Amino acid sequence: MSLTVSPDLLDKAERGEPISDDEFLACVAESLPYAWKLLLSLKERLDGETPFVDNTEPPGSEEERGQLLRFVGSDAMRRAAERKLGVKIAFQNCHRLALFPASDGEPGMESGAYLRFVSTRAQLLNQSPEFVNC
Repeated sequence: MSLTVSPDLLDKAERGEPISDDEFLACVAESLPYAWKLLLSLKERLDGETPFVDNTEPPGSEEERGQLLRFVGSDAMRRAAERKLGVKIAFQNCHRLALFPASDGEPGMESGAYLRFVSTRAQLLNQSPEFVNC
């Protein structure tokens, strides 16, 4: 299970009521604290001067790695975080989470840092033997 959902939030979802990004992301932050803290630390580093910021440090435990993988594996979590933080999120291998200014990946910006990061070439160049079983 990816998230620990409060009974109130689950009831709201079951009734079909709208759930705000703030409500949803509070659940994400509580359920996946490592992933959420990593995301916020990257957001703090995104200063407008650099085209993107990324994490190159592996998680300290398998539990943390699992949290990160559950976060990036969910379109709903990533999209809510992107809207809330005004960023575009990208991911390579088992821990390289990257944040870009939201406008960088817009259509027509083929030369943008985001599109280079998510390219087939970048994925291939970001391989190394220690990532085989990460």
